[in-house]
Amino acid sequence: MPRTSKPRFNWLGFGFLAPAMAVVMLFFLAPVIMTAFFAFTNMSTSTGITGGDYLLSQSDLLGLENKDISPETLDALNNAEYRVDDAGLARLAAARDQATADEFRTLHYDATFASRRDVERALKDLRTNRIRKTRDRKDAAELFTTSVMDERFDEESDFRSALAASGINQADHDTLVQEAYTGWIWTTENIELLTSLSSSWRYAMNTAIYVAFTLAFNVGFGLFLAISTFYLSPGVAATFRTIWFLPRVLPPVLYVLMWYWLTWDTGIISTLARYFGIAPRNWMLDTGTNAWIVVILINGFVGASLGMILFSSAIKAIPASMLYASEVDGANRWQQVRYIILPQLRWPILFTSSYQTLSLLTSFEYILLATDGGPGGTTEVWALAAYHTALNNYGGNLQYGLGAAYALVLVVIGIITSLLYLRFFNFKELVSKPRIEQ
Repeated sequence: MPRTSKPRFNWLGFGFLAPAMAVVMLFFLAPVIMTAFFAFTNMSTSTGITGGDYLLSQSDLLGLENKDISPETLDALNNAEYRVDDAGLARLAAARDQATADEFRTLHYDATFASRRDVERALKDLRTNRIRKTRDRKDAAELFTTSVMDERFDEESDFRSALAASGINQADHDTLVQEAYTGWIWTTENIELLTSLSSSWRYAMNTAIYVAFTLAFNVGFGLFLAISTFYLSPGVAATFRTIWFLPRVLPPVLYVLMWYWLTWDTGIISTLARYFGIAPRNWMLDTGTNAWIVVILINGFVGASLGMILFSSAIKAIPASMLYASEVDGANRWQQVRYIILPQLRWPILFTSSYQTLSLLTSFEYILLATDGGPGGTTEVWALAAYHTALNNYGGNLQYGLGAAYALVLVVIGIITSLLYLRFFNFKELVSKPRIEQ
């Protein structure tokens, strides 16, 4: 019995596959990895993406009142003193001149003032190097503050040194450092927030409605178009398919604008309804039900056109002898569709259903252009919420981390849905060799 050698590694095949693998890594895996990375951070336009510095503001003090901070620390932060020391005099010399700093040292060295106004009076009393402008005296007085409030520190060590110099309790330093840091940090708060917000459940329900009804329309109407045009003459069938394919090739802005012309209160529907005594209204946005109907139809016609092309190609691939034999046996059109055509379309239906489901889960451009999630958030789906959170937040602060958390949920749902589709359509059987070849 001849010995079978182990297959050798095919470097030529690997060379051909390498560009494709690079494309997959760059355009498919890398975005997923980055989404997961951002989802577990608090990145936003406030924190940036490259790190931050340390700054305590008055708004931070409001948050500190609810944390384990000693009253003495809060009082020290709210009521800063002004001390004439070497560091303050060095800053005065740099801001004004050495002569002014020397005269102020002679008169008030190591003195402590309760308010900035007292320091301004002391600066006004200078005789040789008197600071005449009020604005200049205010700026000079701030050079001697012992508070760390509203002062930006590039390094944590500098901020901790300033806290120690201000007499802040050592036990409160860690909390203040954490509160003052303006950069991003690792956190699971985004995931916890998604599960606690009532709006998240509303977005999930809207997404389920959107995907379920639009997918049913896409696949069902695509099958209807493909089967009905199959029994027409080739020229008529090609004409109908071209017409139904137009929504797929039209730019989304132009396509949605056509729906505006149809549904506006001055559009085609309202114009025709006026002849029957019906008052004009916006048939797209006047109610949540109307908004959903329009959104599903807008996306449905686009998806149905793709399904129509795929199903039509698959039907043409069915051997004509099978159809002729069924007609000889007395089968009618419905029986041909049920027992011959539909069983042959399992693979196209699997591909179309899985592709359209993943596409609908992540797409929002037609909803954005048509309703922007309205009226009142009725059509705000999960993907659109991710976009509004991360890239178009009306609050002003774009929350990259929270938006990425929204997107990461869609990635997980997409993977689970794909596995369920493969299981439901028995993928192994679809790709197995015909029994005659086994």
